[in-house]
Amino acid sequence: MLRTGRLVLDAYRPEDEEGFVALFQDVRVSRWMGDGPASEESDRALFGRIFTKVYAGRLFDVWAVRRDGRLVGHAEIKPTDAVRGHEIVYALAPAAWGSGLGTEVARALVAYGFETLGLAEVHATVAADNGASLALLAGLGFAHVRDLTEDDGGTTRVLTLRRGAAVG
Repeated sequence: MLRTGRLVLDAYRPEDEEGFVALFQDVRVSRWMGDGPASEESDRALFGRIFTKVYAGRLFDVWAVRRDGRLVGHAEIKPTDAVRGHEIVYALAPAAWGSGLGTEVARALVAYGFETLGLAEVHATVAADNGASLALLAGLGFAHVRDLTEDDGGTTRVLTLRRGAAVG
């Protein structure tokens, strides 16, 4: 469990399924996640795999993001080949946007990566046109290190924060 000033990041519970699916079915959120919007069936299957694969196999850390006990987002830190290291991933419901909660989540994930996992650097991948996430991460000290060209022709920015760099 991780805590910030206003949030608790803890393990998903089976009763979080509807909130998880609603979060990922909101195209304002899912357009920035992975390959973009997926079917409701796929999002339900993804939720199930959190328990049967990720938690059961202790593959990487995944949290429900809660404010005042309500599910408001998703967070994870995981090793990925695309960045040759650990990547932070976070998503918040649009009702939580613009209030600094994204910064709290990202800051908590970075601290966990450095302090708990002992990482030397933490990465993030962000669509080049996702200005809000790029600005948030730049404010924490992440630096743009390279671009990836996606299968659909889009550009994904790879950002890196090294231990000891500013976490604004």
